[in-house]
Amino acid sequence: MTAMPKWASVLLLSVAAWSVAGMAGAQSYPAKAVRFVITYPTGGGSDYTVRPIAQKLTERWGQPVVVESRPGASAMIGTDFVAKGAPGG
Repeated sequence: MTAMPKWASVLLLSVAAWSVAGMAGAQSYPAKAVRFVITYPTGGGSDYTVRPIAQKLTERWGQPVVVESRPGASAMIGTDFVAKGAPGG
């Protein structure tokens, strides 16, 4: 069995890399709405920080970015909600 020339190996690897990169670029993210969960009450500093970011992401992605406030129990209510939530993909 003969060894493959080094230039052929490099060519084969680069073609494989470009084909994988092309497939990854064809997927659009996000495919559905994105949800941000804030563990502090509405009207606080984190709310004022996240809402403008969510608005810009909605404009850029073309998908809704929803900001949800789940305050209480030293942030454990929101943390539990996210931990037990369905995977987003």
